[in-house]
Amino acid sequence: MQAAKAFYTGLFRHTLDDKARLTIPSAWRYAHEEADTFLATPHPDGYIAVLPPSEVEKLHEKISAMKLSDASAQAFAARFFSQTQSFSFDKSGRVGLSADLLRHAGVGKDAVMAGALTKFNIYSPARWQQEETRTAGENFGDLMRRLDI
Repeated sequence: MQAAKAFYTGLFRHTLDDKARLTIPSAWRYAHEEADTFLATPHPDGYIAVLPPSEVEKLHEKISAMKLSDASAQAFAARFFSQTQSFSFDKSGRVGLSADLLRHAGVGKDAVMAGALTKFNIYSPARWQQEETRTAGENFGDLMRRLDI
């Protein structure tokens, strides 16, 4: 029997606590065990991309297939994973994100978590507003048509 797939949908606005921990929405964390490993990585567009265990496994397979003699692939892996943080959430559903990741995304006290079906992203409120503006109205329809959805 195949395990149920986790779906990351919805938009959540949360405040980080005094220890810079962010509470993951219960709808997202109940699909996983507490010890499951997620990866948080800085996205080039100024937010934090969070890969759940199923996506981490796919990434692991890709990275494992890279030849040790492929200097470009090894340089990419070193750079990518030096900026990436692995985590699992605590019993209260909180995760502690590194200061570097939070700084990259411009996240201060408040964060916006947006589902992207197979993963989720963490934005500063200002960056999320930019995303909403960029994909609003006719732009959103154009994006759907371009992606054949």
